[in-house]
Amino acid sequence: MAAKIKKGDQVVLLTGRDKGKSGEVVRVMPKETRALVRGVNLVKRHQRQTAQQEGGIVTKEAPIHLSNLAIRDPKDGKPTRVGFKVLDDGRKVRFAKRSGDLIDG
Repeated sequence: MAAKIKKGDQVVLLTGRDKGKSGEVVRVMPKETRALVRGVNLVKRHQRQTAQQEGGIVTKEAPIHLSNLAIRDPKDGKPTRVGFKVLDDGRKVRFAKRSGDLIDG
């Protein structure tokens, strides 16, 4: 099945502590059905000092389940569902069901 959320997409969180926040998808993990979103779902982790990096408490993004994310509509920035359609030239593209605008294309 085609991916509804891809790396580089602008998404909005639908549930959880950061509900309503938006950010860019940094990485998608389809087997775990999760994604990393820049600046959202931040957690603090203790990190041991190594020769390459400093130790201490590091803030980084934690993965979010794909069901808790929605694509931002290109027109008004609100969350939208994603549909697929085939253009006249044979390309399969994603479109926002809210406005009908193409997401990639």
